Amino acid sequence: MRFLGRSRAGLRRLDGESPLRLVLLLCSFALTGYAGVRLLSGDWFGIALWFIGAAVLHDLVLLPLYALADRAVAAVLPAPAPARGIKHGWTNHVRVPAFVSGVLLLVWFPLILGRQERRYENATGLSADVFWPRWLLITAVLFGASALWLVIRVAIRGWRRRPGARSGAAQAESAASAGERKPPAGPAGPAGPSRP
Repeated sequence: MRFLGRSRAGLRRLDGESPLRLVLLLCSFALTGYAGVRLLSGDWFGIALWFIGAAVLHDLVLLPLYALADRAVAAVLPAPAPARGIKHGWTNHVRVPAFVSGVLLLVWFPLILGRQERRYENATGLSADVFWPRWLLITAVLFGASALWLVIRVAIRGWRRRPGARSGAAQAESAASAGERKPPAGPAGPAGPSRP
């Protein structure tokens, strides 16, 4: 019994958490290793080349390109002052749909550009002609929804700035500046003796 208690305390000290968490972590490593072995069992050189090429292509080509595009968008659409309402400016209304559309293009580009049509049609029995128009439609919907959200935000900000929207606050400010004082909410003086 004492030995089991010491071994559990040792496992707890090793991982910092319960032994169940350590077992789950080891199982996830085993599953990842199995998936890696199955993935590399075919054309391991091509897969390794794809991973390395994807990392190099992203870091040396794509990252500078979309950083440059982001700076160009930020230069064309300057951010308003944070006190004026829209904290991050207009650029996020371009960044978010462009990012989602770019990720979709990056994942599905062989089918969007028509590079793997025959292979896709042989494997699924479906036509691959729909990927290009659907990607364009999704991109248009993303940019349209972002533009609509921007219009809503600008309209709400304009509505809040209207003089009639803040009439109560304006009256309170004018009363305070004129020197008017409101009577206190409680009784004005000490209460006298009650009469029967």
